[in-house]
Amino acid sequence: MDRFLTDFIRKDMDKKIILLSGPRQAGKTTLSKSLVEDFDYFTYDDVAHRLLLKERNWDRRKPLVIFDELHKMPSWKTWLKAIYDVEGLPPSIVVTGSAHLDAFREMGDSLAGRFFSYRLHPFDVKEVAHAMEPSEALRRIMTVGGFPEPFLENDATFYARWKKTHLDVIVRQDMLDLTAISDIKSIETLIELLRARVGSPVSYTNLGNDLQKDAKTVKSWLQLLEDLYVVFPVRPWHDNIARAILKEPKYYFFDTGQVKGNEGARLENAVACSLRKNLEFLEDTRGVAVSLHYLRTKDNKELDFAIAIDGLITHAMEVKLSDSNRSPAFDSFAPALKDARKIQLVANIDREKTWPDGLLVTDAASYLAEMDLISTEPSDNRSHRAARR
Repeated sequence: MDRFLTDFIRKDMDKKIILLSGPRQAGKTTLSKSLVEDFDYFTYDDVAHRLLLKERNWDRRKPLVIFDELHKMPSWKTWLKAIYDVEGLPPSIVVTGSAHLDAFREMGDSLAGRFFSYRLHPFDVKEVAHAMEPSEALRRIMTVGGFPEPFLENDATFYARWKKTHLDVIVRQDMLDLTAISDIKSIETLIELLRARVGSPVSYTNLGNDLQKDAKTVKSWLQLLEDLYVVFPVRPWHDNIARAILKEPKYYFFDTGQVKGNEGARLENAVACSLRKNLEFLEDTRGVAVSLHYLRTKDNKELDFAIAIDGLITHAMEVKLSDSNRSPAFDSFAPALKDARKIQLVANIDREKTWPDGLLVTDAASYLAEMDLISTEPSDNRSHRAARR
């Protein structure tokens, strides 16, 4: 299945180094190898390949060279910068990594002006909508997650086995390769605690109490899990960004199947993943300044998601499993949402509705399949769905 980033990377790969990051087994290597027919490939996980990289020994007659997991090399940015500055392009260079490629940089290392960065996410409803009905895609994501192998296999037993080995490799291999952390058991417990708290604000202090660790340690571990694409935070919206960072975030899993609890929590996680993926796509391909938040008042009235583009809220969303009635939370934030699109996504919807203030109550799967976060057109996709059917 072609990935949504492929054509964009092909367009850029002759201009700059391509840095392609994303969760382990999201398909980065497969995508990289699909860019051209003839390429040279090296992974830093292979001892023999590490020696060849040290010698800078690859076939420069080929149009593309792929460096996989290069972020595990000490001072990898300095090494790559020297190659680019001395040799330039071609061959085109694609660097992939299962960690944020700026997360483990050394002081003084810089590739400024030499690269374009892309982030590859697991499948979401939009990416696979051409191959299956949106409702089936959303069902799979909520059951076996969006990572290509279990998503395409579509078997709960296969996914249960895959899920365990996937996390084991991240926690017991990648984490040890990149950090000096030795308390792996506590980090595994932290992940287990987060699985049951998806969609709820997380207190570092409370997590610390559960783990018998201080809040600072817990916060550093959460940052590491974010750097390794296990979880990502969604922070409350506030005009004062520094103040928003201090407030309690929510954490979601890149693998929706990890979520422990009811279908509502898994649906919210699936929507969070889709929103983040589409926002990062805008950032990577168009340079748009974007951020994902939730809205909450002092008396705990809350909307699940708020999208900010160029510093202004453009979308506010509430996610419901079956409730098609207008959420009263929209009224609690009416002044702040005057110019924003208001959307209530419902997985098991009886009928779609609109309201005088612009609120759209709509089918979650269909909306996610056609989501366009910067279109100036109204957020009503019914005519497009009718045409497709």
